[in-house]
Amino acid sequence: MNTNTVSETIDPRRRQLIGAAAMGLAAAEFAMVRPAWAASGTTSPAKVTAMATIPDGFAGMKQINAGVLNIGYADLGPSDGLPVILLHGWPYDIHTYADVAPILASKGHRVIVPHLRGYGSTRFLSSDAPRNGQQSAIASDVVALMDALAIDNAILGGCDWGARTANIVAALWPERCKAMVSVSGYLIGNQQLGMVPLPPKAELQWWYQYYFATERGRAGYEKYRRDFARLIWQTASPQWNFDDATFERSAAAFNNPDHVAIVTHNYRWRLGLAEGETQYDALEQRLAQAPVITVPTITLEGDANGAPHPEPGVYAKMFSGGYEHRSIAGGIGHNLPQEAPQAFAQAVIDVEGL
Repeated sequence: MNTNTVSETIDPRRRQLIGAAAMGLAAAEFAMVRPAWAASGTTSPAKVTAMATIPDGFAGMKQINAGVLNIGYADLGPSDGLPVILLHGWPYDIHTYADVAPILASKGHRVIVPHLRGYGSTRFLSSDAPRNGQQSAIASDVVALMDALAIDNAILGGCDWGARTANIVAALWPERCKAMVSVSGYLIGNQQLGMVPLPPKAELQWWYQYYFATERGRAGYEKYRRDFARLIWQTASPQWNFDDATFERSAAAFNNPDHVAIVTHNYRWRLGLAEGETQYDALEQRLAQAPVITVPTITLEGDANGAPHPEPGVYAKMFSGGYEHRSIAGGIGHNLPQEAPQAFAQAVIDVEGL
């Protein structure tokens, strides 16, 4: 294993005073919630349509039916370029990669950045579909998107939920993952792990998980989702001095009608407080065995990550292919691709060569 320290060039106006970095290997989450809304204007399964509104940082947005979803995604770079799929987390959106994607596209990659289920313009095709946020369902969405776009395999990159999703695709479908870049390393969990109590200080860092386990928490997130997201951004990246425009650009994605249901189900499922779908049982059984990831991988960690995260030494053994860990210096927090886009993009460029 190689461990490198990379210093990202930082505008001092973008950083605040230091907050405490955090740690924790937790799992946990969810409840099967089905808000009553009807999917609007479904299209034929493989039809792609351009959207009228183009978010800042991307050349365009498209929609495509894939699996149970109509997925909204950015598509940058040459159509015949080596595909890179970049996956965002919570409470973030595709703008996590607003600066990364153009860098990779300029290097000849075809860069796909989808809104996960419950975010942005992604919608369920059926109003009766369970609003399921379990980890294997989200990973299956990525495979379905690749199938819909006729992408056999791709480099996957992710942060937060996106890193976990990339981990799962790499572990369960390695033939679809050419290589991977994962912020905070190996994040595959299971409900049994979620039952294991942590020391009180570590449990404190997961306060929102327990909040979401209650009906008051679901209602509170529904009412205050922007305030909630801003608080998480500030505590998870205590030195990232993002401006209002940057936050609002991403916060618009939380207006998705399924957002609250997906988020609360995710965290309740992790704690064993909500059921998943039986069609994913076999996948979850495999994930519960903590499968080793065999594809070439670079893991990244910022030096000011205020969110719960494992230490690099804990997860290095979970990668058996070409592997390297990079520590990114300069006050970089949890949302590493947006805070240190050059470092993340460089990892994507380098990982294929491991």
